[in-house]
Order: sequence, then structure tokens, then C-alpha cells
Amino acid sequence: MNKRKLLLVEDDPHISRFLKLELEHNGYELIISTAGDEALDLLETEDVDLVILDVMLPGIDGFGVLRYIREEISEELPVIMLTARSEVNDRVKGLKGGADDYVVKPFHIEELLARIETLLRRQKKTRKLEYDVLIMDVDRRELTLSGESIELSKTEFELLRVLLENKGIVLSKEKLLELVWGAEDWGNPNVVEVYVNYLRKKLGKHGNLIHTVRGVGYVLK
Repeated sequence: MNKRKLLLVEDDPHISRFLKLELEHNGYELIISTAGDEALDLLETEDVDLVILDVMLPGIDGFGVLRYIREEISEELPVIMLTARSEVNDRVKGLKGGADDYVVKPFHIEELLARIETLLRRQKKTRKLEYDVLIMDVDRRELTLSGESIELSKTEFELLRVLLENKGIVLSKEKLLELVWGAEDWGNPNVVEVYVNYLRKKLGKHGNLIHTVRGVGYVLK
């Protein structure tokens, strides 16, 4: 089973080391950033399941990082603000800015772990995949494009789901046949090309998000 990947944005090395030990001991994969601008770069390249975000950071502060997450990355990505600033105004600002939870230092690791588990359970239930203007609700089998609902056939939906789950990764036609049609039902690899063309037409001007890598396969980027 894949480990859930967390991003910790924290400039205090003592807290970072402590949380790395505790979170990895509890089965999480942890990426650490010590500054706001570095965190923004990581959010563009790493597919994380939850962010633990300090407020007082060098450069861009935690509120700035939170704003970027909500405007540019995802409205669904769970964010826990972790800070020594316990004033009500700061907590309200964080929650109104889109934070899912707010933990004040010093804290008990058991409490933080419980809050992480609660948010990840909630995220797992929704099972939403997002990329650019695409939002896919896997459980409801719904796709929206710039807020507009798009109707897909079962095969089109599964093909796009696999591409979304592997965004940035080039998948061969053979691999797509295996993941979408099933290993027992492999057919002519050209069927992948046919359904990619169907998808591109359904996505309209955003169909170019699905790139052809000549001689290899396809990638969503």
C-alpha cells in the first residue's frame, strides 16, 4: 500500500526533525520545506496528500502559501496551520483563508496525528482528482471542466482517470490497455489512440492537455 505523502513547511529544525521521526514512524512519507517560496516550488512538482504549514516563515509567510494552494493548486488539498501564534484573529484568518485545521504550538503529537488522520479520511471519501481546469469526482463518476459538467462514456472516464492519477508520467499504449481495459482483454493498441481522440474532442480547447509522446504513448501535462 502506498504511503500518504505529507508536506511539512516549517523553518524550525528541531520541530522538523521531531515531526519527521514521528510521522515516518506512523507510516507517512514526509517532505520538508523550510521557506514559503520553496514550498510553492514543491507543490508544483510533488503530489502530496496533506500540508502542515507554519505561519511564520522566511519570505512568503504561511498565509501567502495557503492562498497560493487554494488559488493555484487545489481547493480540496487538506491544510493544517501549525503555529505559535494563538491569537483569535490569526486563527480566524487561517480558517477563512481555506485552512482545514489550526494547531497551536506547543502541541501533543497524538493530537496532530489524530487531526491528520481525520482530514485524510475525509479526503479519501471524496476521491477527487484535479489537474488544471479538470476536476474528477471518482466516486460520483463526474467530470467538470472549468466548472462545466462533461459527459463521458465509461471507457473515456476510466482512461482520463488513469491519466489524472499518473499526471506528468508518460504511459505507453500497452500500459493504458492494461490499466483501462484489463490484462485479460488486451486488444489492438490502436484502440487507445481512438479513445484519446474521443477524450480530446470532449475536452474541447483543453484537449491539448493530453500530449502524444511519439513512439511512446500519452501523458497529461
